[in-house]
Amino acid sequence: MTQAQRDAIVALCSEVFKLDYAFYMNLGLPSVHVLGYLGERLAAHALWLTRRLRIGSGPWLDAAYVEGVATHADFRGRGYGSAVMRRLQAEVGGFDLVALSPSDAGWYERLGWVRWRGPLVIVKDGVAQATPDDEVVVYRTPRTGDLDLSAPLTGGWRPFELW
Repeated sequence: MTQAQRDAIVALCSEVFKLDYAFYMNLGLPSVHVLGYLGERLAAHALWLTRRLRIGSGPWLDAAYVEGVATHADFRGRGYGSAVMRRLQAEVGGFDLVALSPSDAGWYERLGWVRWRGPLVIVKDGVAQATPDDEVVVYRTPRTGDLDLSAPLTGGWRPFELW
Protein backbone atom coordinates (compact mmCIF):
# COMPACT_ATOMS: atom_id res chain seq x y z
CA MET A 1 0.00 0.00 0.00
CA THR A 2 1.32 3.43 -0.86
CA GLN A 3 1.61 6.28 1.62
CA ALA A 4 -1.04 8.17 -0.37
CA GLN A 5 -3.44 5.25 0.05
CA ARG A 6 -2.70 5.04 3.78
CA ASP A 7 -3.28 8.78 4.13
CA ALA A 8 -6.58 8.53 2.23
CA ILE A 9 -7.75 5.66 4.47
CA VAL A 10 -6.84 7.61 7.61
CA ALA A 11 -8.66 10.71 6.33
CA LEU A 12 -11.78 8.77 5.33
CA CYS A 13 -12.03 6.66 8.47
CA SER A 14 -11.17 9.57 10.77
CA GLU A 15 -14.02 11.58 9.25
CA VAL A 16 -16.55 8.72 9.31
CA PHE A 17 -15.70 7.44 12.81
CA LYS A 18 -15.02 10.88 14.33
CA LEU A 19 -11.64 9.85 15.75
CA ASP A 20 -7.99 9.75 14.75
CA TYR A 21 -7.86 6.58 12.66
CA ALA A 22 -4.08 6.88 12.35
CA PHE A 23 -3.92 5.16 15.75
CA TYR A 24 -5.46 2.00 14.24
CA MET A 25 -3.40 2.16 11.07
CA ASN A 26 -0.22 2.43 13.17
CA LEU A 27 -0.92 -0.63 15.34
CA GLY A 28 1.11 -2.69 12.89
CA LEU A 29 -1.45 -5.50 12.72
CA PRO A 30 -1.37 -7.52 9.50
CA SER A 31 -4.48 -6.64 7.56
CA VAL A 32 -5.90 -6.74 4.06
CA HIS A 33 -7.63 -3.60 2.82
CA VAL A 34 -10.33 -3.34 0.17
CA LEU A 35 -10.54 0.11 -1.39
CA GLY A 36 -13.29 1.53 -3.58
CA TYR A 37 -12.46 4.53 -5.74
CA LEU A 38 -14.38 6.93 -7.91
CA GLY A 39 -11.66 8.21 -10.20
CA GLU A 40 -8.78 9.19 -7.93
CA ARG A 41 -10.96 9.68 -4.84
CA LEU A 42 -11.31 7.02 -2.14
CA ALA A 43 -15.05 6.44 -1.79
CA ALA A 44 -15.19 3.37 0.48
CA HIS A 45 -12.94 1.15 2.58
CA ALA A 46 -12.98 -2.05 4.61
CA LEU A 47 -10.29 -4.33 5.97
CA TRP A 48 -9.95 -7.68 7.62
CA LEU A 49 -7.57 -9.05 10.23
CA THR A 50 -7.05 -12.66 11.16
CA ARG A 51 -8.67 -13.43 14.51
CA ARG A 52 -9.39 -16.60 16.43
CA LEU A 53 -13.00 -17.10 17.49
CA ARG A 54 -14.71 -19.99 19.25
CA ILE A 55 -18.34 -21.04 19.11
CA GLY A 56 -19.54 -22.61 22.35
CA SER A 57 -16.94 -25.12 23.57
CA GLY A 58 -15.85 -25.99 20.05
CA PRO A 59 -12.38 -25.54 18.59
CA TRP A 60 -10.86 -22.14 17.93
CA LEU A 61 -11.65 -21.07 14.39
CA ASP A 62 -9.56 -19.01 12.00
CA ALA A 63 -11.76 -16.01 11.32
CA ALA A 64 -11.51 -12.93 9.19
CA TYR A 65 -12.50 -10.06 11.46
CA VAL A 66 -13.69 -6.99 9.56
CA GLU A 67 -12.86 -3.45 10.65
CA GLY A 68 -12.87 0.06 9.24
CA VAL A 69 -15.95 -0.24 7.04
CA ALA A 70 -16.47 3.32 5.88
CA THR A 71 -18.02 5.18 2.97
CA HIS A 72 -17.39 8.87 2.40
CA ALA A 73 -20.51 10.98 2.98
CA ASP A 74 -20.43 12.19 -0.65
CA PHE A 75 -20.80 8.60 -1.91
CA ARG A 76 -23.30 7.03 0.51
CA GLY A 77 -26.38 5.39 -0.92
CA ARG A 78 -24.69 4.83 -4.27
CA GLY A 79 -23.43 1.26 -3.77
CA TYR A 80 -19.75 1.92 -3.06
CA GLY A 81 -19.83 0.50 0.47
CA SER A 82 -21.78 -2.54 -0.70
CA ALA A 83 -19.33 -3.11 -3.56
CA VAL A 84 -16.37 -2.99 -1.18
CA MET A 85 -18.07 -5.45 1.18
CA ARG A 86 -19.02 -7.82 -1.64
CA ARG A 87 -15.41 -7.83 -2.81
CA LEU A 88 -14.23 -8.48 0.75
CA GLN A 89 -16.75 -11.33 1.09
CA ALA A 90 -15.44 -12.85 -2.16
CA GLU A 91 -11.87 -12.81 -0.82
CA VAL A 92 -12.34 -14.42 2.63
CA GLY A 93 -13.55 -17.87 1.55
CA GLY A 94 -10.48 -19.54 3.05
CA PHE A 95 -11.51 -18.61 6.60
CA ASP A 96 -13.77 -20.66 8.87
CA LEU A 97 -15.95 -17.64 9.64
CA VAL A 98 -16.11 -13.89 9.08
CA ALA A 99 -17.31 -11.51 11.80
CA LEU A 100 -17.59 -7.84 12.67
CA SER A 101 -19.18 -5.53 15.21
CA PRO A 102 -21.64 -3.36 13.29
CA SER A 103 -22.95 0.13 13.84
CA ASP A 104 -25.97 -0.84 11.71
CA ALA A 105 -26.59 -4.61 11.62
CA GLY A 106 -29.42 -4.23 9.11
CA TRP A 107 -27.05 -2.82 6.49
CA TYR A 108 -24.91 -5.97 6.72
CA GLU A 109 -27.89 -8.32 6.81
CA ARG A 110 -28.92 -7.27 3.33
CA LEU A 111 -25.44 -8.41 2.21
CA GLY A 112 -25.90 -11.90 3.68
CA TRP A 113 -24.61 -11.38 7.24
CA VAL A 114 -26.54 -12.71 10.24
CA ARG A 115 -26.74 -11.42 13.82
CA TRP A 116 -25.11 -13.47 16.52
CA ARG A 117 -27.89 -14.18 19.05
CA GLY A 118 -25.85 -15.93 21.72
CA PRO A 119 -23.72 -14.33 24.41
CA LEU A 120 -20.49 -12.60 23.42
CA VAL A 121 -17.41 -13.34 25.52
CA ILE A 122 -13.87 -11.96 25.56
CA VAL A 123 -11.03 -13.91 27.16
CA LYS A 124 -8.19 -11.95 28.75
CA ASP A 125 -5.41 -13.66 30.69
CA GLY A 126 -7.47 -16.84 30.84
CA VAL A 127 -10.53 -15.10 32.31
CA ALA A 128 -13.78 -15.02 30.33
CA GLN A 129 -15.75 -11.78 30.47
CA ALA A 130 -19.25 -11.36 29.02
CA THR A 131 -19.78 -8.33 26.80
CA PRO A 132 -23.59 -8.00 26.77
CA ASP A 133 -23.59 -4.47 25.33
CA ASP A 134 -21.77 -5.52 22.15
CA GLU A 135 -23.23 -6.85 18.92
CA VAL A 136 -21.63 -9.08 16.30
CA VAL A 137 -22.74 -10.18 12.87
CA VAL A 138 -21.20 -13.12 11.02
CA TYR A 139 -20.81 -14.14 7.42
CA ARG A 140 -20.60 -17.77 6.37
CA THR A 141 -17.85 -18.97 4.05
CA PRO A 142 -17.65 -22.31 2.23
CA ARG A 143 -15.68 -23.58 5.27
CA THR A 144 -18.15 -22.43 7.93
CA GLY A 145 -20.44 -25.44 8.25
CA ASP A 146 -23.37 -25.44 10.66
CA LEU A 147 -23.61 -22.54 13.09
CA ASP A 148 -25.43 -22.42 16.40
CA LEU A 149 -26.10 -18.68 16.47
CA SER A 150 -27.39 -18.94 20.04
CA ALA A 151 -24.16 -20.45 21.44
CA PRO A 152 -21.56 -18.23 23.10
CA LEU A 153 -19.12 -16.59 20.68
CA THR A 154 -15.70 -16.08 22.25
CA GLY A 155 -12.83 -13.92 21.07
CA GLY A 156 -9.48 -13.05 22.55
CA TRP A 157 -8.89 -9.70 24.19
CA ARG A 158 -7.50 -6.87 22.05
CA PRO A 159 -5.97 -3.69 23.42
CA PHE A 160 -7.94 -1.39 21.12
CA GLU A 161 -11.50 -2.77 20.81
CA LEU A 162 -12.97 -5.91 22.29
CA TRP A 163 -15.22 -6.57 19.33
